[in-house]
Amino acid sequence: MQYLLLIYGPESHWATLSEAESGALIGEYLSFSDSIRAQGIMQGGAPLKPVATAKTVRVREGRMTVSDGPFAETREQLGGYYLDDCETEQEAIDAAARIPNARFGSIEVRPVMALPTTTQ
Repeated sequence: MQYLLLIYGPESHWATLSEAESGALIGEYLSFSDSIRAQGIMQGGAPLKPVATAKTVRVREGRMTVSDGPFAETREQLGGYYLDDCETEQEAIDAAARIPNARFGSIEVRPVMALPTTTQ
């Protein structure tokens, strides 16, 4: 089953790090990515640009509105994700616990819903 590991944390945390500290943390992410790739569960993943670059789209009564930023004000922002294909939920949870942001943010583990395929 596929699991999306959503990485949340305060964007401001990165601004508190020295160049050496941020480089070390990025190195941890690269090592983690290599380890789940070698484990055979990594299907994809990417960091996201800051929330200041986000747009939120809503359609109400047929009218579209676009607003700047994320859909809600929170202390932690979605900063990236991994898409993993795991045998069990526990395997996904174990992978999430190894994501560096788990030390100062949170990781949401969410199963990806399988949609039925259509045949024509």
